Amino acid sequence: MTEITTGVQIVLSQHCNGYARPRLFGGQLMAWIDIIGAVAARRFAKRAVTTVCVDNLNFIGPAYLNDTVVQDARVTWSGRTSLEVRVDSYVEQLDGSRTLVNRAYAVFVALDENDRPAPVPAFEPETDEERLEYAAAQRRREIRLQR
Repeated sequence: MTEITTGVQIVLSQHCNGYARPRLFGGQLMAWIDIIGAVAARRFAKRAVTTVCVDNLNFIGPAYLNDTVVQDARVTWSGRTSLEVRVDSYVEQLDGSRTLVNRAYAVFVALDENDRPAPVPAFEPETDEERLEYAAAQRRREIRLQR
């Protein structure tokens, strides 16, 4: 089973817009996604990484001031020097229940000591869910390459 990297944030006033009921800025969530995604990618590659793109970012629901945001990041695919990471972001209630508010797919490239692309281990899906995610990641890669 793929290792999951988890991060937790409390939405503070500096993370929000100025509405009557302050909501988390999408850009702030994107920054958290980039960080947790990079941590998952670094752990898998055992190297420094850099973000290539955020391929798919779906805002499903809001997070508000004082909400707890929990993010789970996992590698879904790897190539020769790049890898894709899925980041699921949830609002966690005080009772521990979670609501998915965002799903994002980010692509990272591993770097050597000269900041050049470096090989990464092969990702080998083990569960049915991982195999489905891997196949979807390959399709997303093909679409990226066509752009």
